[in-house]
Amino acid sequence: MPIEPAMRDFSLEVFLSKWEFAARHHLTASDSESVTLSRLLELATPADRDRFMALPLSYTQTFGSPTLREAIAATYPGLSAADILCFAGAEEGIYVGMRTLLCAGDHAIVMTPNYQAAETLPMSICEVTGVPLVESEDWALDVDAIQAAVRPSTRLISVNFPNNPTGAVPARAAFDALIELCRRRGIWLFSDEVYRGLERSDADRIPQAAELYERGISLNVMSKSYGLPGLRIGWVACRDRDLLASMERYKHYLSICNSAPSEVLAEIALKARDTLLARNRGLVIENLQRLDAFFARFESLFEWKAPKGGCVAFPRYLGSEGVEVFCRRLIEEAGVLLLPASIYRSELTDTPRDRFRIGFGRANLPAGVQAMQAWLSGAQSPVGRQLSSGS
Repeated sequence: MPIEPAMRDFSLEVFLSKWEFAARHHLTASDSESVTLSRLLELATPADRDRFMALPLSYTQTFGSPTLREAIAATYPGLSAADILCFAGAEEGIYVGMRTLLCAGDHAIVMTPNYQAAETLPMSICEVTGVPLVESEDWALDVDAIQAAVRPSTRLISVNFPNNPTGAVPARAAFDALIELCRRRGIWLFSDEVYRGLERSDADRIPQAAELYERGISLNVMSKSYGLPGLRIGWVACRDRDLLASMERYKHYLSICNSAPSEVLAEIALKARDTLLARNRGLVIENLQRLDAFFARFESLFEWKAPKGGCVAFPRYLGSEGVEVFCRRLIEEAGVLLLPASIYRSELTDTPRDRFRIGFGRANLPAGVQAMQAWLSGAQSPVGRQLSSGS
């Protein structure tokens, strides 16, 4: 008799495992354009470059190397290396955070749409309530709805900004109100901030949760804004060092420690963060201009508004066959990969069924857009059928 899994399959990863490396045009990537190892080492100081080349391939400290934690802490005003715990990517940080903070009998609140782990993991532990971003208000954070969902047993609220998949960034006043709600009720705020630094405007960038709140847990990673997913280095920042100690003990059962070469390379990247982030923001802005032009050309098929942050967006598909068919035909016939709305289906709230995720952080976007444009203009495409029917 088959064993029932404790958690449902990770829909996004199952989908990407089939298509990510098979598609000719990966137009739904969630990371920024990466750099080569040689280019990253060019950004290093001579001392750090020599340290990398002489590095022994040995175990590292479970918390992360002291110098890496210092470099990470420098990105959080008011925090020190003692407030940082490193992980093998952000996913491990989510897993350990949820497993450490939540128990049966607790209650958690999770915003939707979301990165699936943010709801599936807590749902495997305790009761969870979903609160959707307000789609009609540019995916606004609804603090009143979150407050209405709070129970005496509510222990954690989980958010993600800039949001995956919408790219939404809340107003500062709304985020401050969420912090104050958590403080009044003693609720932990788990804040996924992996796209921070890719906002269109500095004015749209909100503070990190760990800066503002003593029970704020800020999650970040080298993968997204920095464009270095191959390093597999993530971390949480939190001023509650007892919590970090508990999370460190949980990590003993998982990765134990991070890769020594990756830690040094991550430190080099963090010291060169202004250079890397400026490059990646510039590419995002260029690609958004291309997408603005593309969606304007096919305005009868798509509803599009450039998001405030991140390098992914969630446009609406208006074609009669629906977004699932559209995305399937696009990959099979044109080799262009997009993520259909079903990948972001939530078990907690209704989520849009007519949208798809598109990524615009990589240099290959022009070729992917060109291939999609050519396919859409073909005789068998949605546009081609409209033209042939005279509609």
